[in-house]
Formats: sequence, structure tokens, C-alpha cells
Amino acid sequence: MADKLNFALVSPERELFHGEVDHVVVPGSEGEFGVLPNHAPVMSVVKPGALRIFDGGGERRIFVNGGFADVTPDGLTVLAEDAIDLADVSAADLEMQLKNASEDLRDANTDAKRDAAQRALTRLEAMRAAMAR
Repeated sequence: MADKLNFALVSPERELFHGEVDHVVVPGSEGEFGVLPNHAPVMSVVKPGALRIFDGGGERRIFVNGGFADVTPDGLTVLAEDAIDLADVSAADLEMQLKNASEDLRDANTDAKRDAAQRALTRLEAMRAAMAR
């Protein structure tokens, strides 16, 4: 049997994935990087983007909105600030959310509301970009 990579993806709400896979591509702050079994230890900041999980010829894409990736001799753990399986995201719903977030930003009448609306809009734009790749 070929070597497998032990991989866990955890967000504050729940563990989104835990299992053995062939390969994971992480959107790191210094660029995307792939992790295979027996990878050298490394720690990286995760930037918003699509984390790609490859196993048995299939690919699963999960949007991560920041966090940390830790590669150890035991495998890869990604602690994501926010994570959503892109298979569960409707392009039409995402476009509606983007429209609403843009309107919220336009209508914000305080710095706090403007900052919150800008963060939401930035997250949704990063998700749209991750879906397009």
C-alpha cells in the first residue's frame, strides 16, 4: 500500500475533515504549497483561498479564510479561522451574498459597521475567486 498523509482540517466550529489522503495543496501566505506523505516539518500562515485535498484520483476543494498549517512527522493539520466546502456553495447564492454585502458596505453609517461590511465583502470575494480556480 502506498504511503498516505494523515490530514486534519479544523475550524472553531468543528472538525471538517480528518483522514488519510494522497496530497493536500494549502493556500499559504507565501504561495500555495503541496504536502505529501513524509513532508519535512513546516508551519505556515494560511491565506484565504481554496485548500485542495487529493485522494484516489478525486479532488475536494474547501474554502479557508485564514489560519495556520502545521506539518509534522505525524501529518498535516490546518487550523482554519473559517472553512466551507465549496461543493456546498451555490454560485447564484454567493453572487446574491456579494450583492448584499456591497449594499451593506455602501449603507454603513459607522466605522464599526463599515469595517464589518468590508470584512464580509472581502471574505465573499475570496470565496468567489477560490470557486473560479
